[in-house]
Amino acid sequence: MANHLIELTNKLQTVTASISDHGTLDLPQIVVVGSQSSGKSSVLETFVQRDFLPRGSGIVTRRPLILQLITLNRADAADYGEFLHTQETKFYDFQEIKSEIERETARVAGENKGISRVPIHLRIYSPRVLTLTLVDLPGLTKIPMGDQPSDIEKQIRDLMMDYISKPNSIILAVTPANSDLVNSDSLKMARQVDSEGKRTVGVLTKLDLMDAGTTALDILTGRSYPLKLGFVGVVNRSQQDILTNKPMTNAIASENLFFQQHIAYRSIAERCGTQYLGKLLNTLLLAHIKEKLPELRSRLSSLMSQTQQDLAQLGEPSLTTESEHHGALVLHMLTRFANAFVAAIDGTCYELSTKELCGGARIYYIFNHVFGNALDAIRPCSHLTNNDIRTAIRNSTGPRPSLFVPEIAFDLLVKPQIKLLETPSLRCVELVYEELLKICHASEDKELMRYPRLQARLTEVVSELLLERLTPTSTYVESLIAIEKAYINTNHPDFLGAAGAMFNVENESKKRKKAMADKKKFQRKDSLSSLKEQEDPRYDSQKPPKDFFLNSFFGGANKSDRPVLGSQHALENSLYVPPMSVNSIMESELERKLEQVSIHGDGVPVMEREELEVQLIRTLITNYFNIVRKNVQDMVPKSVMHLLVNHSRETVQNRLVTLLYKKELFPDLLKEDEGMTLERAKVKERLEVYRQAFEIVNGVL
Repeated sequence: MANHLIELTNKLQTVTASISDHGTLDLPQIVVVGSQSSGKSSVLETFVQRDFLPRGSGIVTRRPLILQLITLNRADAADYGEFLHTQETKFYDFQEIKSEIERETARVAGENKGISRVPIHLRIYSPRVLTLTLVDLPGLTKIPMGDQPSDIEKQIRDLMMDYISKPNSIILAVTPANSDLVNSDSLKMARQVDSEGKRTVGVLTKLDLMDAGTTALDILTGRSYPLKLGFVGVVNRSQQDILTNKPMTNAIASENLFFQQHIAYRSIAERCGTQYLGKLLNTLLLAHIKEKLPELRSRLSSLMSQTQQDLAQLGEPSLTTESEHHGALVLHMLTRFANAFVAAIDGTCYELSTKELCGGARIYYIFNHVFGNALDAIRPCSHLTNNDIRTAIRNSTGPRPSLFVPEIAFDLLVKPQIKLLETPSLRCVELVYEELLKICHASEDKELMRYPRLQARLTEVVSELLLERLTPTSTYVESLIAIEKAYINTNHPDFLGAAGAMFNVENESKKRKKAMADKKKFQRKDSLSSLKEQEDPRYDSQKPPKDFFLNSFFGGANKSDRPVLGSQHALENSLYVPPMSVNSIMESELERKLEQVSIHGDGVPVMEREELEVQLIRTLITNYFNIVRKNVQDMVPKSVMHLLVNHSRETVQNRLVTLLYKKELFPDLLKEDEGMTLERAKVKERLEVYRQAFEIVNGVL
């Protein structure tokens, strides 16, 4: 039963690798870590009692090697190995195994000295091995050599951490005894993930190469560096032994003799050596597997349930291959797609995103934030200057002065402002249309993904339906703006009117006058000389009288004040010039004034009354624009919901059934994706493996 447990682990490990499902099951395994040239490969070869690992300078192990050792019951059975990637080809020549490891490493990791995370799976069957599962990782290196990546050390450390950080892994930390233990990279990394040392086994190699007079007894007995699983000392074959092909049996005998005869290690000889290490690891792995079996069974049960759901979503192939099921299947898929579309709009779908707004919530956001903010950003009197308003007032009165503010000017000015609301309104329609398209294309129904042609046609039909509704919705929204422009309702209950606007203007005027008076009150008076100059009667005599224009134009009582006719002195001392007629004077004055007036009315003197009219019109435009904006902000979302959103969600299923539920279309629509067929086969295989593993684990428990 013990070997069955390890074989179960091996089988699960092989299956998870074959279905590219690494990490789904945290299987109990022994992970071998150590620095480069620490003796890891020699320890593993001694377990197998064969030379099968590549050797050389620099990094030789560049991919994780998952080594599964399986005991053969027949003592005379031949040793052989199997790679997962060679489809059960048996290798009886272990030199061929070494060459295959080198070829497979180069194939994935390249010819340089870079590493790869993709593992190599190797099973070795022999009557001389103990059933074990070991993972040999690349050795730690400090300095990149040749064309190795500059971050090679970080890559190897990250790879090691991925394996040893799993709670079900037993860490085999290999450290050479002829180096200081405090500098051991393997023990340092093991301490990071196993601070209490509960799942770390220390291995001291090269004990025979220590300096004379020094021993590792304190370390092996746990006094220097305590580990709950302890340290084991081993003596590997020397380089000379490897070159001369010293038999493994002789090497093991030499190792045992070393510990039995060494004065420091003879007392612990039975707890040293590669044979003891293999038995210890076998015992620890079995105990570890038994300890983790309940957790493994629970995990397998969860995986079986999840895999069954995945298989159900992939559907039964018989429904596709048998024509009598085609109609029901197509109708089911049409209904499923339509319901998903409606549910996304209503916010009733099963899987709601917690990262971003989508579906109906996004439409609500468009209405209340995007569209609302766009309308609020439009100023009621945008692009309208006081001169524009003044010119409109003057043009609307014609040759006669107006007694009241002309309504024609108000209509003329407010309509272009209402037109400004059209662009954001149409953009609102486009945004909602785009969101509905996004809902249509965002379907991730695995059952529907089985049939890519059906999915494409469903998306196409709904897209056409939405595009069909876009034009009437946009036209109606344009008509809403045109309706507002068509009749300026000055009797609207919320409209201020002339009286209300005048009241507001007067209040603003009073506030401004009061502010100016307060400002003048605190201003300093002019200089004393200026004040005296203003109080001097001679200064007053120099000022023109109030009727100076009339006196100067028509002639005053004082002859010297008649510039048109000329002064008496000038008349007496000059030649006689016939006086200009009054009509000539008026014509010349009128021509001079008209020349100063531009087409836009620039240069026309602004009277206080006109300024008041400008402020009054501006107030009325602002008030009426706000009324229209409120109407548009209310009516556009309602129109979009009625004409586009609600119409689409109510008619989508009828449209799909009308266009796609046709018997002649069934064979083409139900052509299954080849990738989906392969996926179903993989899921079935995985489910079967999980079931078998669950039965074995359940039988043990």
